[in-house]
Amino acid sequence: MTLTELATRLNSRHPGGGKLPPILLLTDGVRLPDPLPAAATLPRGAGVILRHYDDPDRPALARELASLCRHRGLRLLIGGDGSLAMRVSAEGVHFPERRSAEARRWRRHRPQWIITAAAHSRRGLVAAWRAGSDAALLGPVFATESHPDVRPLGAVRFSALNRAARRMLRDFPVYALGGLTSDTAPRLLNCGAAGFAAIAGLSAPRT
Repeated sequence: MTLTELATRLNSRHPGGGKLPPILLLTDGVRLPDPLPAAATLPRGAGVILRHYDDPDRPALARELASLCRHRGLRLLIGGDGSLAMRVSAEGVHFPERRSAEARRWRRHRPQWIITAAAHSRRGLVAAWRAGSDAALLGPVFATESHPDVRPLGAVRFSALNRAARRMLRDFPVYALGGLTSDTAPRLLNCGAAGFAAIAGLSAPRT
């Protein structure tokens, strides 16, 4: 079973899954410098989060991605820049954990947007929920090239945090992030997540 198939199954089981993409492709200036080909292979309804935070041509890339996403029925979120998201008519915004409180402002101004935030702990999940995010990206679940020195949560810890979020935070949707491959992802099939978020896992063949 591919990552997309696994994520779709998880998403269909989650109470809030129908409002959110089952999979999120995160762009990366080093590991995925040109995200357009990878985005073009995603199924309709998937999401793309433009990071590329240090790219001087980020606005141009955002416009290209926005055009591709509209054509292919994908949902584009701009990382950390609500103003850029408005300029390219994106469907939402994503914030790093340290900036998750900014979701509150954009929730007021753009109630129809999808707003997500990164989280690396229970505290991060609570902060994202309190700020009005629609979902959190929790990780890294498994070892990842993006953060080789960070100890991964592991499937058991991730599942426990996700269950706590669903129980205490009104079924707050949580995406699994980090180190997801066709070998590791099946370990999360019963974790209760809303879907998967990945860089390499969703840009590699056979996803």
